[in-house]
Amino acid sequence: MDSVAVRAYFTGLQDRIVAALAEFDGQPFRRDEWTRPQGGGGISRLIEEGDFFERGGVNFSHVTGDKLPASATAHRPELAGRSWEAMGISLVMHPRNPYCPTSHMNVRCFVANKEGEDPVWWFGGGMDLTPYYGFAADAVHFHSTCKDTLSPFGADVHARYKKWCDEYFFLKHRNEPRGIGGIFYDDLNEGGFDRCFALTQSVGDSFIEAYLPICTNRRETAYGEHERDFQAYRRGRYVEFNLVWDRGTLFGLQSGGRTEAILMSLPPIVKWRYGWHPEAGSAEEKLYTDFLPPRDWV
Repeated sequence: MDSVAVRAYFTGLQDRIVAALAEFDGQPFRRDEWTRPQGGGGISRLIEEGDFFERGGVNFSHVTGDKLPASATAHRPELAGRSWEAMGISLVMHPRNPYCPTSHMNVRCFVANKEGEDPVWWFGGGMDLTPYYGFAADAVHFHSTCKDTLSPFGADVHARYKKWCDEYFFLKHRNEPRGIGGIFYDDLNEGGFDRCFALTQSVGDSFIEAYLPICTNRRETAYGEHERDFQAYRRGRYVEFNLVWDRGTLFGLQSGGRTEAILMSLPPIVKWRYGWHPEAGSAEEKLYTDFLPPRDWV
């Protein structure tokens, strides 16, 4: 386990992604470096009220602790009580134009230590797309890029990680997917450190290729208050998932992480309505009928 190489990759990835997104938007990202009293710290890179992105963040964190929080041991109770080290990149981008989708990407590494025993390490990550108005070409491009990203690591890997993503980014209390998925994996240590690190690098390196071409194609699409209103309504689902179900958010809050950085994933303008349903035959209804139900796009 080479934590120095992992950290160097993550910080370099943050720099590369921020540079590409800032060039696309036309406005710079704010840099906010922070330290955590319990151990570690990070670098938050934020954009708000940009030319294209209404809000977005690309965060690096490298934090340590003496005892794993409950969110980290819920699936692995045998690790309870161990000291830990976690590092990674987490990003969420919220465009202003409702025809441009929100996107999320995360790559991370976790190590649990116990005196007298070998460290227990694993990688996790993935990326997913949350459109407000569905376009088949966008879905195909995003999922094709995800498939190409994972193809060197086994013929069955993409199918497994796509299914995992569909199942993970699901609002159980709504019985509804958050978006149209992508790929997701966690607890990855099969095949040894080099393979797992290489797979994680492949995911991180492919995000810009998966996302920015979609934004390029949609950024000049005209929209009005009707589309913005639906975008704000659907953003409510994003908020609900992140605050109720997301393991990363729960881990960050339970481990004493920096709240500003953890909650940077939340969009700036959101609406909730009671018992709302889209009009029959509308573009809004097609999101529910044609795009949110999991399907094989490639």
